[in-house]
Amino acid sequence: EVQLVESGGGLVQPGGSLRLSCAASGFTFSSYGLNWVRQAPGKGLEWVSTINSGGGRTYYADSVKGRFTISRDNAKNTLYLQMNSMIPEDTGVYYCAKFIQGGWDGMDYWGKGTPVTVSL
Repeated sequence: EVQLVESGGGLVQPGGSLRLSCAASGFTFSSYGLNWVRQAPGKGLEWVSTINSGGGRTYYADSVKGRFTISRDNAKNTLYLQMNSMIPEDTGVYYCAKFIQGGWDGMDYWGKGTPVTVSL
């Protein structure tokens, strides 16, 4: 029933930009916070960003602060991640995850992920 489908990943050069989207369905989108989480090759999951249900509060990992912007369009049931000034360390699979409550344990649904590669 609940579906989260990421898109927009691909290959980008260092210093370039990429915009990820996450299309949601199967739940009342505007009632839940959302997250972006990534996994670099051979590494564990890394939290990237969080946005609350109304979009008025956002949070970022130090590694992406000032470069990434999380946003949402509740009328379109879509979550976004604008990534600017990208560096090779941004490479990995990016997942969107729904929040039922705060913390890792509160991420009850995940998308399948979209891969991002930052390279020359």
